[in-house]
Amino acid sequence: MTEQHSDLVLSVRDLRVQFDVDGQQHRVVDGASFDVRRGEVLALVGESGSGKSVSAMSVLGLLPANASVSGSITFDGVELLGLDQRRMRQIRGARIAMVFQDPSAALNPVFSIGFQLMEAIRQHDGAAGRRSARARAVELLELVDFPEPDKRLDYYPHQLSGGQCQRAMIAMALACDPELLIADEPTTALDVTVQAEVLDVLRSMRERLSSSILIITHDMGVVADLADRVVVMRNGVVAETADVQSIFTAPSAAYTRELLDAVPKLGRKTSAVPAVSDSVEPALDIRGLVVDFGGRLRGRFRAVDEVSLTIAPGEIVALVGESGSGKTTVGRASIGLAPMTRGAISVVGTDLASAGRRQLHVVRQRVGVVFQNPATSLNPRYTIGQTVAEPLRVHRSLRGSALDDRVDALLDDVGLGASWKERYPHELSGGQRQRVAIARAVALDPDLLIADEPTSALDVSVQARVLDVFRELQQRRRFACLFISHDLAVVDSLADRIAVMRRGAVVEQGDRERVLSAPEHPYTRALIASAPIADPDAQRRRRLDRLVSAH
Repeated sequence: MTEQHSDLVLSVRDLRVQFDVDGQQHRVVDGASFDVRRGEVLALVGESGSGKSVSAMSVLGLLPANASVSGSITFDGVELLGLDQRRMRQIRGARIAMVFQDPSAALNPVFSIGFQLMEAIRQHDGAAGRRSARARAVELLELVDFPEPDKRLDYYPHQLSGGQCQRAMIAMALACDPELLIADEPTTALDVTVQAEVLDVLRSMRERLSSSILIITHDMGVVADLADRVVVMRNGVVAETADVQSIFTAPSAAYTRELLDAVPKLGRKTSAVPAVSDSVEPALDIRGLVVDFGGRLRGRFRAVDEVSLTIAPGEIVALVGESGSGKTTVGRASIGLAPMTRGAISVVGTDLASAGRRQLHVVRQRVGVVFQNPATSLNPRYTIGQTVAEPLRVHRSLRGSALDDRVDALLDDVGLGASWKERYPHELSGGQRQRVAIARAVALDPDLLIADEPTSALDVSVQARVLDVFRELQQRRRFACLFISHDLAVVDSLADRIAVMRRGAVVEQGDRERVLSAPEHPYTRALIASAPIADPDAQRRRRLDRLVSAH
């Protein structure tokens, strides 16, 4: 092996992947080539469907049976394509490990975190006894800065936050000190503070173990913070490969420039909704809301603690905070989907606590909801046309051509068009499904829209298009909106006011510009300081500041 190639831990050459679907071949990776050097972090970026995850899955031989893979994938000089399963198992997990995108789906819900960690340890070290495996599991959790590892080793996935589950997944991946870690969207849908912690864990792992990392992400802030080099993919083809500084300062591919332009940045909002008179009845008025969960046997947990919030007609109020702060519970309580222990909620003038069934039926016609995950909120057995038409049939009794015309107009409004009516959700991308969810939510011309993390799992270019659709609809239809998000740049591009939640309480609220430029509460300042920036130099300065302040 030459000195030039001895520095490579992974080399992918002319990778081609196609899937056989009902006898037709669909190529999703077309001649991709890239290298991962020892000790470096290589970021694989691109929009949904660009072939990022498929390329990474090809390395470990994790693609389904209908996939056909050609080209060359060499790891430490060993050709992986065509390798027999016995030798692949010796490499998979032990020398190449993977952190999957959704830890709640990747972790087995019926086994404790400790059991799953110990199983991974003993799988690759047959001599390890139960006691030594448990000690090693605690050591691994300490390595990823997991809180109270000895105590929480017996916790189940549902008892941990998203960030803690992701740390447990990283600990499991590190069980055999792998030479290469593949991390597929490891920070997607995590709030900014937890995201910063997970990135610190990955960075620390690289420094302690001298491992290489192949990170797949659509978050350019994560790329700027963590990566050494970047591979940009589009439609299965590598559009550009360069060091991280060059990608952000002088991208050579037009598509890379489009990706960077689509990244939401703090300070980009150019217009605001005019102030509304105090005499106007609010679209949503929450006073002293308290929500408790649990009971005598399991104890009671306070998810929302004395929250008060008002949204005027035509106003967008963003509710921000870390996972578990109570944001989603407030949104669900606003439409009667979460139990209200104490307080009052008024929706377009109707008090939810005292309203009868008929009144609630009328109120719900005036409220739209966009949920975080369109893949689970859309009925897979309904076509797109049936999905958008359902609220119109139920609440407006529309039928025939009048219903068809209204559905066509709604699909046009979100940039899809009538030609999409006969498709099913699985035939659409994530961004297209979210547009359908928005069309359904505004079908009844609501006075209030509850949007719960509607863009958190979308790549930056798709997110930009969905936000454009959302912004244009809101300006035209003038609905009030409670926009729940952990992405401060998205909030800055949309919101008029911001309320910041922590541990069930609103710690600060006010005008968007004031909250983001001159935050009063230490937690708000910490949130803003943790927000990813698509600028490598700024990210490194911020990281240095965090290290200095920590010591």
